[in-house]
Amino acid sequence: MDPSGSYPVKLYIYDLSRGMARQLSPVMLGEHTAIVVHGKEYFFVGEGINNCPPGGTPLGEPDSVVDMGFTEVPAELFMEYLTSLAESTYRGDKYNLFEHNCNSFSNEVAQFLTGKKIPSYITDLPSEVLSTPFGQALRPLLDSVVINPGGNNITGQR
Repeated sequence: MDPSGSYPVKLYIYDLSRGMARQLSPVMLGEHTAIVVHGKEYFFVGEGINNCPPGGTPLGEPDSVVDMGFTEVPAELFMEYLTSLAESTYRGDKYNLFEHNCNSFSNEVAQFLTGKKIPSYITDLPSEVLSTPFGQALRPLLDSVVINPGGNNITGQR
């Protein structure tokens, strides 16, 4: 926290394909995102909302970091907000690789904290993939995929 009562907010971006998506095709899904605030990294996976120390998942350090600005939301209020999300909109059973994933979570949380959206090239990727014949052919397989880079579930459930 700086003296003005503001806390930095970062977007961590991981390339799950480790560069393969950029080399092969933009149709490959490969971005995992998380929000870092109040000294922890928060993300949504098939278990629900998880957290860990920044860069503390098996994915290691992020491939890029976007400075989202600052928030005046204190840690206690932020945890209340996350708990309400974890019990409703972002329960583990609500996870969907295309429509309700780590990127939609990061976007919603970034807007709550800073009023800013995450970069559109991340949030637009699923619809771009699904608009191609290749994406449509792969959808039944990809609908069953759940990305889980580890971390601790904020509600204590698995």
